Amino acid sequence: MACGLVASNLNLKPGECLRVRGEVAPDAKSFVLNLGKDTNNLCLHFNPRFDAHGDINTIVCNSKDGGAWGAEQRETTFPFLPGSVSEVCISFDQTDLSIKLPDGYTFKFPNRLNLEAINFLEADGNFKIKCVAFD
Repeated sequence: MACGLVASNLNLKPGECLRVRGEVAPDAKSFVLNLGKDTNNLCLHFNPRFDAHGDINTIVCNSKDGGAWGAEQRETTFPFLPGSVSEVCISFDQTDLSIKLPDGYTFKFPNRLNLEAINFLEADGNFKIKCVAFD
């Protein structure tokens, strides 16, 4: 896993959408988008797994509070294809994060950290970031 984009001071507010577009590697195993306050306080660990950690074509989401992981949530809708360009839109409010996938499917993940702003974005794995935008 080595792409390694890290961005801070994003100041993403409730209701705003963070759009991340990138190219999935042809031999992709998995990639990660982390959002939150910093590396130890993540309101969303978004981890599409093509074939990694015993999961196949599954999206694993989690949170990290003070360095401690929470309970995983798995989504079986998996619109990512190796070698393709994909875009994910993430927005949040006081209770949930909404994740819109490339096929238009949207699911929610609880805002366990109750963050009022998302300041940190980290991307890693088999996903080359092409564009990060705020709507």
